[in-house]
Amino acid sequence: MPKLPRPAGRSSLPGLVAGLASATLLLGACSGGGQERSDAADPTPSPSSSSSSAPTEEPSDTAEPAPSNGEQYVALGDSYTAAPLVPSTDTSDGCLRSDGNYPHLLAAELGYELTDVSCVGATTTSMVGVQQTQSGAQPAQFDALGRDTDLVTLGIGGNDVELFSTLFQDCLPLAADDPDGAPCTEKLEGGPDDLLPAVRRVDGLVEAIVTGIRQRAPKAQIVVVDYPQLLPAEGSCEAGALAAGDYAYVREVNAELSRAVVAGAEAADADTIDVLGMSKGRDVCSEDPWVNGIQTDPERALAFHPFAVEQEAVAAAVADLVG
Repeated sequence: MPKLPRPAGRSSLPGLVAGLASATLLLGACSGGGQERSDAADPTPSPSSSSSSAPTEEPSDTAEPAPSNGEQYVALGDSYTAAPLVPSTDTSDGCLRSDGNYPHLLAAELGYELTDVSCVGATTTSMVGVQQTQSGAQPAQFDALGRDTDLVTLGIGGNDVELFSTLFQDCLPLAADDPDGAPCTEKLEGGPDDLLPAVRRVDGLVEAIVTGIRQRAPKAQIVVVDYPQLLPAEGSCEAGALAAGDYAYVREVNAELSRAVVAGAEAADADTIDVLGMSKGRDVCSEDPWVNGIQTDPERALAFHPFAVEQEAVAAAVADLVG
């Protein structure tokens, strides 16, 4: 049986910077840099946000929630579960959870009593250890689990291998100097910072986390949600912000990450939601994107994070599975 990651300590990285308008913002929200990549989880970052940068208007969906059926639902995960800036966003603890994210939509649809502990910057380590945000220490997400938990959803893995921080620290700056080349691929592929070998080890981390969930919530149905398609199958666009030759490498990393998440879930006998498959043709370059591009929209989504439409689709898929 794979071992659970050790509890994380305090990250030395700065948190989410003010502005919500640049790739630097996304870097702070999603993942830490300066950590050695390995198949063990690393310390988590310290995301933050100012209350003035997040929308406060009510969600557009005003349908009445289903009456509570007493079922206990715990949502675990990172920013692709928290869905920052999908209105309205809670900025009180630095986790930037939206009340329009798929856990809230699912709970309202099925009448579950929800405990949402998803948090931007979370890694598999955040499941069992304290995660630091700029607002303070957040308890281990597993603390929300119990023997009375009926449903658990999990979306995790991208931050364990520094996927997002590498893309934004390494790839985007290089694109400005060589927009028609493949500078990031040339820098990373085959070298010590190559994302692909690290991403392919995520399956063991996810398997360990699912095993840990089952030990703490033995009667719960566990549903693992993978990551959406970020970039088009072919071509490039301004919203993608990468050098033209780097799209293929990032597409492969995106696909391998989702494959590893699903493989780890299946190895531990969890159910899965194929968000990568669901979102094909809905990438940042499409006419109807499920994921935001490089420009943060304070009223819709953080850069390279899900729009409300993606969260609605995930909620519907989970509801079909468990309902």
